[in-house]
This record gives sequence, C-alpha cells and structure tokens, in this order.
Amino acid sequence: MRNKKIRDSIPVCKLGGMANARLSLRETVRLMDDAISGRLPEMEQPLFMTSSNGQVLSMYARSSRMRKLFDQADVISADGQPMVTISQLLTSNPVPDRTSTTDLFEDASLLLPEGTTYYMFGTTPDEIERAASAVRRRFPRVRLVGYSHGYLDAEGEEELFEELDRLKPDILWIGLGVPREQEFVLKNIDRLKSVKVVKTSGGLFNFLSGSRSRAPSWMQSAGLEWLYRTILEPRRLAWRYLVTNPHSLYLLLTRTG
Repeated sequence: MRNKKIRDSIPVCKLGGMANARLSLRETVRLMDDAISGRLPEMEQPLFMTSSNGQVLSMYARSSRMRKLFDQADVISADGQPMVTISQLLTSNPVPDRTSTTDLFEDASLLLPEGTTYYMFGTTPDEIERAASAVRRRFPRVRLVGYSHGYLDAEGEEELFEELDRLKPDILWIGLGVPREQEFVLKNIDRLKSVKVVKTSGGLFNFLSGSRSRAPSWMQSAGLEWLYRTILEPRRLAWRYLVTNPHSLYLLLTRTG
C-alpha cells in the first residue's frame, strides 16, 4: 500500500461502515497544502482524495468492487450533512464539519498559496469550457494551467497524461462521476506522478459552470440538499434517493462508531 504512512496519520471516523477523515474543511485544505509543498512523509504517489455521501455509503455496503475502490483512497471526506450530524450524535470523535467538494474547491482557491496550479478533467466539452472560464474569472489567485472534457478515447487519454507530465499541476480535479472517477485514478495512478494531489469531484464542474445551482444554505445545514436536487432533476434523481437514502440512514445508525 503506497502512501501508507500518510493514511495512518489521518484520523478517521467510521460512518456507515466506511472510514471517513475526521478533518474539518480548513484542515482538509491544509492537508492539500502539505502535499503540494512536500511536507507529507514518504509520498510515493499523488495524494488521492475522494468523498462520500449517502449514495456512496449505500453502494459501498452492497458492492465489494466499490469497497476496493474507496479503501484505496488516502482521504475520504464526508460530503453529506446527515453523516456529520450522526457522527456527532453517535461517536465521541466525530467529523468536525461537512466537506463538500464545491466548498473545498472554493476554500482551496482562496487559501492555498497564490500561484497554486490546477488542471480540471471531466464532464462535457461545453461544460468544462464554461467551468474553466468561471474559475479563471472568480479565482485569480490560482492558475488553471489546463483542462479537458471527460469523453476521451485511448489516444485522448494518452495525450492527457503527456499534457499532465508537461504541466505538472499541483492539483488534478477529476469530475467523471462515481465510480468512474475512482476507477480512473486507481487504474492510472502511476501515470499521474507529476501531480501532487488528485481530488475526485463528481458534479463540481456543473456547479462551477453555473448549469446547476446549489441548495440554499438552510437546506444544506438541514441535510436537505438531496431534496433540492431531486426537485430540480426528478427523473434522474428521484429513484436514486428513494433507494439509497433509507439504506444509507440504516447504515449510519447501525455501522457508525
């Protein structure tokens, strides 16, 4: 297991059967900074960061393939307010706060040293163009050195790896969706050694581009962001949440601690 010393140093809380990092949003940004600056011990590959939510917990419990993918990540951040709330109710060492990828991207872009370099990979050609334009406009402190849509053939992937080797971005944000983005990272981890941090990002680029809106803050705090998203996209999300929400709640109540 590579990066073992780093993994062993990160405090975790078992949520629904999955080990989530017991780090606040700011502490997660600080960990990224440590990886970029070389302060982490024996880093043999990029720091592989991913996130969990109710859907992921349900998939993790039902699929050995999902467990293998997530158990190889260096950091799993709790991207779901119900997970944080239940950890605070049921454990003596809870997750301090929610670390959504969108919040993490914004905080990292404001708090990491000026000139930190990003590469964004994923979503459709139009979406990634709009997201890249928004990032360069909103976050002038960071440098977006490149980006690519996520629909690449074998030749396109080879060109992507060559570009990453040339640009050597500090952080690679990958938005391919679960579990495709985790599979991509683990399959190609040896081709990503020029990158310091790899963060799977789900629908981040859709939020950055403005094609999707986030729930009001009160709904996020109440753990109801899933409801807001379902109202906006009922055909795509209603069945998913009807199936995974009860299962993930059961897991959180019975496999947390």
